Amino acid sequence: MKIKWLKDLIKTETAERIVGSLAFYYLKFVGLTTRWQSVTGVKETYQAIKDNGSIIVIGWHGRTLIMPYFWNKTSKLNALVSPHRDGRMIMYILEKFGIGHVNGSSDKNPKEAALSLMQNLKDGNSIAIIPDGPRGPSMELGMSPIFYAQKSGKPILGITYSISGSIVVEKSWDSMLIPLPFHKGMYAITEPIFIPADATAEELEQYRQQVEKNLNNLTWKLDKAMGIPHIPQGKLPRKSRKQIAEEQEKENRCS
Repeated sequence: MKIKWLKDLIKTETAERIVGSLAFYYLKFVGLTTRWQSVTGVKETYQAIKDNGSIIVIGWHGRTLIMPYFWNKTSKLNALVSPHRDGRMIMYILEKFGIGHVNGSSDKNPKEAALSLMQNLKDGNSIAIIPDGPRGPSMELGMSPIFYAQKSGKPILGITYSISGSIVVEKSWDSMLIPLPFHKGMYAITEPIFIPADATAEELEQYRQQVEKNLNNLTWKLDKAMGIPHIPQGKLPRKSRKQIAEEQEKENRCS
């Protein structure tokens, strides 16, 4: 009975907010105590927002923890967040960093989320998407960001980072990088990529591969410099590739 009471307490919104707040302060502490060896692309990102009104930000699921650290809150950014419990805690973390959210995922209101993301771009709000989440394959780009960029005319920019001494959760499908304080770090953002409105299906796939390759190569470059073992792409949770492909096809139909 006591255990059930504790489990019920953990599932409450209050508990989720507390966990989210604690996570935020820890990540903020890590960011402040990290000896940043290089931070590239941040100024260019804000210039891209100024030039285009809004942008599409992407990053890998395993690199989400420090992604919002250098956001300066001068313009509005809304991130696609799952309505599930883990997603709600992420939402509270993002709120602390000054980032809004759009509820949605590949299996919960995907069409509504897609429409909301497009409306945000039209309204001058940048959007953030984790294109290999929530189920992988890791570090492989889904088509959604490509479609949003094609339809909106907004550029795609990829964010990544690496911090020496980080814990790599190898058993997780996304090989989550958990940074520790007082280490060296590198943070980088890819150059903007625009997707032509008249691009063919074949050309869209080429752009998808280019965006994926750019973000992966940059991630691996930073990892090598920070002494993090090479993390391959393509890892999956317990679900089969067939199940993942069906979910991605459903997501693409709704985009």
